[in-house]
Amino acid sequence: MTAGRVRVWRADRPINLQAQLMPFRRGSGDPTSWSGGAAGFARAAQTPDGAGTIHLVCRSPESVVEARAWGPGAGWLLDSVPDLLGAADDPSGFRPCHPPVRDAWRRFAHWRVPRSRLVLDALVPAIIEQKVTGHEAFAGYRRLVRRFGEPAPGPFGDRLFAPPTGRGWATIPSWEFLRASVDPARSRAVVGAAKVAGRLEEVVDLPPLEARRRLVTVPGVGVWTAAEAAQRALGDADAVSFGDFHVAKDIGWALLGRPVHDEALAELLEPYRGHRFRVQQLLELVGHHRPRRGPRMAPRGHLPVGAAGRG
Repeated sequence: MTAGRVRVWRADRPINLQAQLMPFRRGSGDPTSWSGGAAGFARAAQTPDGAGTIHLVCRSPESVVEARAWGPGAGWLLDSVPDLLGAADDPSGFRPCHPPVRDAWRRFAHWRVPRSRLVLDALVPAIIEQKVTGHEAFAGYRRLVRRFGEPAPGPFGDRLFAPPTGRGWATIPSWEFLRASVDPARSRAVVGAAKVAGRLEEVVDLPPLEARRRLVTVPGVGVWTAAEAAQRALGDADAVSFGDFHVAKDIGWALLGRPVHDEALAELLEPYRGHRFRVQQLLELVGHHRPRRGPRMAPRGHLPVGAAGRG
């Protein structure tokens, strides 16, 4: 592996890189990330300093993380390592009050909400994932990144791509979005967000609730999309994915033994306010899902504006 720049960071808790960083992985074929188990986790991104690649390996049980980075954004990515691994997250007020949540917290007490500080990086794939199956969304994102991104700096350039810059996303022709099965409503939202990327990146310095309010002012970005971006870019421990096709049903099944809708989910999670996304992710980590006996959400092509689903 070529040298790159190196940072060694010692955490104050055990680090499970796969659990910590999997929220950034957009499907098994994600062109911007690579998960190698004991070999570590690599990620390519557009930073304020340019494209960069970071590869992290954790030497357990010492909780020492060795990070190596390449490209113009290498220094920025190395500086971001503590936030990326959840060092800014404070779970001290978290009090599990349901047995499944207590069990999940016991197993993953080391997990913290990550914070990439890269808003457009998190927002664009969330927009592409609106109102379609994960398979469709991941395939569309993969096609667009490989077509309009750039090979990742460093030794992962044969398998990883840095996504387009804000300008790059904003100048993708409409027909290229359609070829990636991204309908006009979603492509307009991507282009609109990319055109104000500089202002969007400023929300990392706002209180989480205000940051989400700012995100939903972008046309085509609703509560679900803003939450998905806030979870990853802002480290927002309260940004539960209201409006998701599965989340309310799965959490209801885990805590009550039956699926619920968003209104009941909000009531159910109220005791956890400030940590509602933490509950969502902990239950995800331990694999709490309702049985999938009924028909799954069917793949859909180009949905009209206002079609039912998350936004």
